[in-house]
Amino acid sequence: MTVQYRLQQLKTSLQRAEAFAAKHPRALTASVVGALSCFAVTAFGIAPLAPDAAALPKRTLVETLATPDIESQLDELAAHAIGLTRAEATRSSDTPDSLLKRAGAFDPAAAAFLRTDPLGRRVLQGRAGKMVHLTADASGQVQKIVVRSPAEKVEQQGSHFTRLTIERDGSRFTARTETAPLQAQVALGSGSIRTSLFAATDDANIPDAIASQMADMFSGDIDFHRELRKGDRFSIVYETLTADGEAITWDGGVGRLLAGEFTNNGRTYSAVYFKDSATGKSSFFGFDGTSKRRAFLASPMEFSRITSGFAMRLHPIMNTWRQHNGVDYGAPTGTAVRSVGDGTVEMAGWQNGFGNVVQVRHSGDRSTVYAHLSRIDVKKGQRIEQGMKLGAVGMTGWATGPHLHFEFRVGGRHMDPRTIAKASEAVTLPGYAKSQFQQTVASVKTQLAVAETMDGVAAAD
Repeated sequence: MTVQYRLQQLKTSLQRAEAFAAKHPRALTASVVGALSCFAVTAFGIAPLAPDAAALPKRTLVETLATPDIESQLDELAAHAIGLTRAEATRSSDTPDSLLKRAGAFDPAAAAFLRTDPLGRRVLQGRAGKMVHLTADASGQVQKIVVRSPAEKVEQQGSHFTRLTIERDGSRFTARTETAPLQAQVALGSGSIRTSLFAATDDANIPDAIASQMADMFSGDIDFHRELRKGDRFSIVYETLTADGEAITWDGGVGRLLAGEFTNNGRTYSAVYFKDSATGKSSFFGFDGTSKRRAFLASPMEFSRITSGFAMRLHPIMNTWRQHNGVDYGAPTGTAVRSVGDGTVEMAGWQNGFGNVVQVRHSGDRSTVYAHLSRIDVKKGQRIEQGMKLGAVGMTGWATGPHLHFEFRVGGRHMDPRTIAKASEAVTLPGYAKSQFQQTVASVKTQLAVAETMDGVAAAD
């Protein structure tokens, strides 16, 4: 009973103190000083209870410390070579001399090595944008060059990189190459639509490659060509890739989109990337386990603008009104074109007004056509999977500008591709994977909650 009474007294005192602090903020400082004074008195009263320091045993230790010779230290400092390291990226116009000069080095021997050695020549061979770290001494003589670039094998370029190391050994140089794994870091971002998806992701410093993946992730829920609204919001979790701790500069420097939430016209859609550990297959799923991937993608390109839909139109060459039996996507020449579904290449070659064209046969007596290509990357009879690259945008055949003409046929009859994509069957989540899937969802929900507070900002975890 006494304890409860004391607790009630303490509670009442705290409530009074809070009320006083709210009404008299200036008096609060004086109260704190007074409280500290009380503690000082209490400490003074308790201190004598501790053992008397004078009564404690004493012991004296004497140890001789060796004093380092100053002259030897100065000699070592004088002999120490100062290395200056600078990071650069290769340019298409680079020569060995211009690259070394830009990196702050003057070394004719190193430039000659880059021109004549089989491995040394690789520094400037191929596409530009390779990451170069050069270390030189105080006189500008090259000591070491490390060059990081995409892996030589195409199938490894999403997960590995090539490291080319050149080192000085006396008057000569040695070089070696190795393939090393890229490291992934998690990044968060969010933004709101004012004009377009890419304008919003640019404002949030989100790479275009991730914006394209986001358009793919929600393509079954949102028609980004027609249904995007000003004020729509998104939050995402994605990977950034590093090579030896340095953010890579090629292929957008990113990996995959891991999770996202998109609010379109007042309705919020959520999705997460999930890889089945048993089969190795991956896809985007809603948080309820419903697959975002359908048998057919909504678009044969990651993201582009529709220049002519599935409707009547004035033919740009014939100058007559005709039914347009496909969808035209405007894009620069060379833009990658992908298969919207699994299937077999039925035709790959030249066909009159279509120019370079690829036709793919899918299950259920369905087929797709990709026309006016500048390049074809598949062969007749080849088995392909959804998302696989078929060729590149061009303007071959009867075309007034670079674009892709895309058709979807069911039983030989032309259908609106966007309608077919939304109505196609979904890929299901296996029952044995549901536990692992729920763990993944719980993890990304926390990250998305943080990303939502970062309007217009992208940052790494």
